[in-house]
Amino acid sequence: MKIFPATDTVRNAMSVDVEDWFQVQAFASTIRRDDWDSLPRRVEANTDRVLEAFSAAGVRATFFTLGWVAEKHPALIRRIVEAGHELASHGHGHERVDLIGEAAFRADIRRARQVLEDTGGVRVIGYRAPTFSIGPHTPWAHAVLAEEGHLYSSSVFPVRHDLYGAPDAPRGPHRPRPDGVVELPLTTVRAGSVHRGRNLPCAGGGWFRLVPYPVFRTGLRRVNGAEKRSGIFYFHPWEVDPGQPRVAAGRLSRFRHYTGLGRMAGRLDRLLRDFAWGRMDEIFAEAIGRTGKEAA
Repeated sequence: MKIFPATDTVRNAMSVDVEDWFQVQAFASTIRRDDWDSLPRRVEANTDRVLEAFSAAGVRATFFTLGWVAEKHPALIRRIVEAGHELASHGHGHERVDLIGEAAFRADIRRARQVLEDTGGVRVIGYRAPTFSIGPHTPWAHAVLAEEGHLYSSSVFPVRHDLYGAPDAPRGPHRPRPDGVVELPLTTVRAGSVHRGRNLPCAGGGWFRLVPYPVFRTGLRRVNGAEKRSGIFYFHPWEVDPGQPRVAAGRLSRFRHYTGLGRMAGRLDRLLRDFAWGRMDEIFAEAIGRTGKEAA
């Protein structure tokens, strides 16, 4: 039975970055990429939990999925598509775009898109960079994405952060290059004046687990109400898995990764009830130049 949200005047985009617990940026200096194949994979079971939560709430979402995951778990990819969700790319090997350079980036997204389309049987038009690593240092990225067949990116986070962020980027949909894809930046709320204020994150991830739920809900309602615009929420399947292995990483990395995992599932259920949700290609169909029929 569908659960109707209390606020349905503006629909928001729900998205999931499909990667496993050992592929996260917080552990990049602790877990070697060569060891991935030897570690216990939990992404399929965790993503199935997410699919069940979305089904119970009547929500369709966008799954930005690693090509690596698609190669290891092809049946999961088919279940995502069969449930009516949008299949999109998170690249292949979860490598930061700003570190690998243009040629390696092109090879990575080409490989990911090929395996996702072959496995899912649908066209892949969306992309999200690992660790939001597209920004001022990658001026070529949006053009490469367009050349490789994508229509939009959701890779820029207009905030200040030690690992990522483009605080001076536009907060709404825009085209950074005339020859590139449309960018759908992660949602922020503006604190202070237009010229002297700053953007605060209001898009999910670690911030969603850290701040009190009412604070986050107030921020997204402000985006929907005062600004009359749709927000974008994101999270990872490993965030609903408090029983995942513990990694002996640095204190900050462990804090970022493990804090709030036990309450994430409950918060997600509240979020699904409190707001109206849809796929990225549906919510932003006009911005990316797709008709409703094409996005369905």
